[in-house]
Amino acid sequence: MKITEGNEKLIKVLDGASDKLRNLLEMQGRPEGALRIAVVGGGCSGLQYQMDLVDEPKNRDIRVKTNDVSVVIDPKSALFVSGSELDYSDDLQQGGFKVTNPNASVTCSCGESFSA
Repeated sequence: MKITEGNEKLIKVLDGASDKLRNLLEMQGRPEGALRIAVVGGGCSGLQYQMDLVDEPKNRDIRVKTNDVSVVIDPKSALFVSGSELDYSDDLQQGGFKVTNPNASVTCSCGESFSA
């Protein structure tokens, strides 16, 4: 299995997201797990983020260790998220993990989709 090690130039996890991710992984009994971020077609702007907790990377994934957590991204999705930051908000209306993506030319009002 080939896994590439990436760095924070691909994606940087900010403190709020790092804390929440560590808590979620520990609650699920997989403290060595990672957050998988994928970009898939859909949403009101054409592309949207898909996030899942995983035990380990898949073949050809890029693993980024940042702020004491691991994020894994497939090579195709990496083209869209390069330079992004991941944060977390407890806000009742717009809470959850949020990606700030410098490559997004258009984002929708819901904050869940974008176009590049």
